[in-house]
Amino acid sequence: MKTVVLAGGFATRLRPLSCSRPKTLFPIVNKPLLQWIFEELAVNDVKEVILAVNTLTQFHIRQQKLPKYGLKIKYAIDPPKMPLGTAGPIKNTEKIVGHDEPFVVLNGDILTSINYKQLMDTHIKTKALATIALCEVDDPCRYGVAELEKGNRIKSFIEKPAKGQAPTNFINAGAYILSPKVFDYIPRGKQCSIEREVFPLLAKEQKLFGHMFNGLWMDIGKPEEYLLTNKIILDRLISANKIKIFKNVKAEMPVAIDRHVGIGKKTVVGPYAVLGKNVVIGDNVQICNSVVFPDAKIGDNTTVSGAIIGEGAIVGKNVQVNNGCIIADQAKIGDNVNLIEDFAVCPAKEVSETILKRNIIC
Repeated sequence: MKTVVLAGGFATRLRPLSCSRPKTLFPIVNKPLLQWIFEELAVNDVKEVILAVNTLTQFHIRQQKLPKYGLKIKYAIDPPKMPLGTAGPIKNTEKIVGHDEPFVVLNGDILTSINYKQLMDTHIKTKALATIALCEVDDPCRYGVAELEKGNRIKSFIEKPAKGQAPTNFINAGAYILSPKVFDYIPRGKQCSIEREVFPLLAKEQKLFGHMFNGLWMDIGKPEEYLLTNKIILDRLISANKIKIFKNVKAEMPVAIDRHVGIGKKTVVGPYAVLGKNVVIGDNVQICNSVVFPDAKIGDNTTVSGAIIGEGAIVGKNVQVNNGCIIADQAKIGDNVNLIEDFAVCPAKEVSETILKRNIIC
């Protein structure tokens, strides 16, 4: 199987963290999301991956030098200054994908345990032009919603319906199989939405099918979802006895600590704390329900709870970093500062005093 990974989005809901990295490279328990995706594809007999990206995202991915797990990696680059939506980048892969067999398309911002071989089997069995992996959620209004009829044929597909207007709770899980004939439904070199234009048309023509699954499915599109994804993976890893126990660290499990991390005296890490490589933590620090990116530094007597600390960020002494706070890459928080909930600091910016209202420092 060939797989197209859509990884050219701008991740606006994850700003300011996404100002300096694409969403598909956000670390999940100290491993980039794209690496998790590569692993899952490799065990599903995928041989070739086409990354549909913009030029900047391609640069970041190449810089990471991720393990490929035997996959052949190719790039399809979006034209500069011309957003192509969600279908245009798929059209842009046509020459690489070819017209010989169906292929997988996967959103680059989801972590999932979908069995792609089973998804492909469903697609071939129904002779569909497109088969969407579907999962059930409590609130479908943020997603594309499928209304099913007999044989899992999709009767209608509605992208982000209004509150109370969703016909079902079955949503597009961001993974689907397309037959090459679908390329004919997508204009070349123009912006086109596969969710708003292509899927509804295929449903009308009775050529769109669904494939239900109940496994792991996480969307990291928002900061709280990103933290939740790390939490769920930590739980899975500790259940599988795949988390290292740190004898010299006062840790409340589960936690994940990468290489070359320095941790001071009387510091408590966890529960649900992830520390990237080369992180330095001072004395008497408490970190829980948080992700700390590589090379960050956190000073003595500081508390970090429910927050994300960016790469190379510096947090001073006696600082309170509260729920929902985002400190972006290379930002600096001075000593004795209290960051109230949902406070955000853009890359390389500095905060030297407590600000008693929600704000974004840019």
